[in-house]
Amino acid sequence: MNYDLIIRNGFVIFPDEVQKVDLVVKDGVIVKIDKNVMGSSDRVIDAEDKYIFPGMIDSHVHFNEPGREIWEGFLTGSNMMAAGGITTFFDMPLNGIPSTIDRSALLQKANIGQKKSLVDFGLWGGLVPGNVNQLKELADAGVVGFKAFLSETGNREFERVDDMTLLEGMKEIASLGKILALHAESGPITNVLTKWKKEQGCLSTDDYIETRPIVAEVEAVERAITYAKLTGCSLHFVHISSEEAILKIEEAKHDGVDVTVETCPHYLLFTHDDLVRKGPVAKCAPPLRKKPEQEKLIQQLLDGKIDMVTSDHSPCPYGMKDPMTHNLFQAWGGISGGQFTLMAMVEMAKKYEIPLTKIAKWTSLHPATRFGLTTKGKIAVGMDADLAIVSIDDSYTVTEDNFFAKHKQSLYLGHTFPCKIKATLLRGEVVYENGHLNGQERSGQWLRLGGLPSLRESEIASFDVQLKAF
Repeated sequence: MNYDLIIRNGFVIFPDEVQKVDLVVKDGVIVKIDKNVMGSSDRVIDAEDKYIFPGMIDSHVHFNEPGREIWEGFLTGSNMMAAGGITTFFDMPLNGIPSTIDRSALLQKANIGQKKSLVDFGLWGGLVPGNVNQLKELADAGVVGFKAFLSETGNREFERVDDMTLLEGMKEIASLGKILALHAESGPITNVLTKWKKEQGCLSTDDYIETRPIVAEVEAVERAITYAKLTGCSLHFVHISSEEAILKIEEAKHDGVDVTVETCPHYLLFTHDDLVRKGPVAKCAPPLRKKPEQEKLIQQLLDGKIDMVTSDHSPCPYGMKDPMTHNLFQAWGGISGGQFTLMAMVEMAKKYEIPLTKIAKWTSLHPATRFGLTTKGKIAVGMDADLAIVSIDDSYTVTEDNFFAKHKQSLYLGHTFPCKIKATLLRGEVVYENGHLNGQERSGQWLRLGGLPSLRESEIASFDVQLKAF
């Protein structure tokens, strides 16, 4: 039998075990998994002593194109993904011009992505005041789901939702069988606390964290869960940073709410002390928490209460973070580091003795399952040959030269990971290998996604009755 590719001698990360086997690829799909596979192949990769993960699925990145490509576009952004072992990403809707809040904007962005992306991608649509009537056309066109903010976005093209928009949007999203992803911080709490600090001229790092307290995250989570119970809307909470919010989400799961939650590697690896030390490059929202709170969050991860880990890669030109120009309150809030999530989780695995099978679930299987990627997310016969070959014996220190993002300034600069991405394969084709991109042909595809099972008509109709009594 003649195959396109055989990967030999690697330790393959399956959902529930690690085995040293060969992987065989034909026409971009895994067609055989066995020990000592016989047959010829156009290409052979010797993965001796390496670990083969399913390609990571990063369901939360900001590439800002069209309109703000100078921040990060599909070209540099997808290069960075490939260098990090990421074979699929989902781009958020808010920072492009236009924002992805109607069908025209979605198709414009998808067309750019298909021309420029090195790896596969999906696109989130947005829920903002005034666009509830556009949600169906976005769903029909294949968005992953919808994203909304409960606090200020920092972007006038994409406003945070008010409570009425949130309720009406959740009703519509439930009827479409889609998911609503939420930035869960209370706008009234964060706005008022910020106003008070500015009036007092209190603009330090400690002041910043005090404007975005854990209670602001928890209040927003509780409010959204209440609305989800009312509307039947599926929820996904992004970049949760606190134990208390995770526990509220876990309680909702036990109550039957269809809800998942992600955190990000910067909350697991860095603390408020890094914001004090590094300044605006470490500014994000929610903010990096203090060490005791970080330890509680990590324990929630270890206890299986967090469904997935995503980068929330949120870059900008350095001038928007330059401490010589902006104080911490004025600087753009977002962490640039989408290349490093898989390595960060391997670091966590080595530090906390986490099985690599769990890392593969957090970074690939769970997002694939949640968002309906039926041919991705695990290594199995019939699945896309999307793979990350990782050495856990080598180390990788982040420098401007080996960080493939458009802007090189990052919280991660100088950080050393106890592992290294050796190669990334998209449908059996090597797109990154040993520090070099193989991107002469941009091979990424737009993954147009269907909906979740829709609610029954009786459930949808009951919403109006419940809303009147709410």
